[in-house]
Amino acid sequence: MNSSERFTARLHGQPVDRIPNFDIFMTRAAHHIGAPLSRYYLDHRVLVEANLAVAADFGVDILQAISDPYREAADFGLEVEFPEDNLPLNRKPLIAEPDDLKNLVAPNPATGRRMSDRLEAIRLFREKAGGEIPIMGWVEGALAEASDLRSMYLTMTDLVSRPDWLTELLETCAEVEIAFARAQIEAGADIIGLGDAVCSQISPKMYRQFALPYEQRIFAAVHEMGAVARLHICGNTTRLLPDMLQSGADIIDLDWMVDIEKAAQLFDDRAAICGNFDPVAVMLQGTGATVRAATRECIQKGGKRLFSGAGCEIPDQTPAENLLAQSQALSGL
Repeated sequence: MNSSERFTARLHGQPVDRIPNFDIFMTRAAHHIGAPLSRYYLDHRVLVEANLAVAADFGVDILQAISDPYREAADFGLEVEFPEDNLPLNRKPLIAEPDDLKNLVAPNPATGRRMSDRLEAIRLFREKAGGEIPIMGWVEGALAEASDLRSMYLTMTDLVSRPDWLTELLETCAEVEIAFARAQIEAGADIIGLGDAVCSQISPKMYRQFALPYEQRIFAAVHEMGAVARLHICGNTTRLLPDMLQSGADIIDLDWMVDIEKAAQLFDDRAAICGNFDPVAVMLQGTGATVRAATRECIQKGGKRLFSGAGCEIPDQTPAENLLAQSQALSGL
């Protein structure tokens, strides 16, 4: 089976030759080909080269256009700095005061500099490996995007102090994310991942009010276009799992703090799980034996539709032997 066949079969609970590896790669992929992070973020050709390399070298079953959370925010107008070989930085909120929302202009994915670069990455993936390996585009959840534009601290305050105003901002963010998701599918994405990490910091009630409705709308658009929806909320989401199931996601990522066996029982056939060993303690700091044991434990507990993956991004400087150990475990070695 090739990776696309393996992905489709596993998603539908059908037999596969091995469980797909759906690890998320960003910084580790860039450095695998010796590229500085700034080039990975700003040049789609580097991102594509890096993802093709980790897929070939470590048995990864997905090509991913994810890089950093500031694609949409930068095209909204957020000032983002890109150090030569470090993580991107934003020094001040784009929406520092509530009245700033009046001046917010929604970007066009086709013409926004950073959003269109992701579209180019997906087109190049399709040219080089379309049909062989599934291609994953990426969008921010509306609440995550609001936090990028406003700052996490201010957004957490807005949840309580100005919920109606925040809802107006979320509406704008959601429409941009829907347009971006559609553009990525048109460019060739088979899967759209949605990152909403901020949700691990809020209550289930707040999640149902300020995040879930927008995730549902974005995923409805993804499904209308014929693509698969993947929800990623890193952190301890145990209390949110019943609500996350209502998002419409076909695949739900679980971080290492979540009991994968209990989650699999809750999810049943309503969503596939991706996860969920500790990316730091196991993948970065562990040994090959540690990785193989953790991978097999997740397989045992995660249900018949499990996709293998660390609970979050593969850390930079993760040893190659540990990445290979995961691939060996998935192959039954």
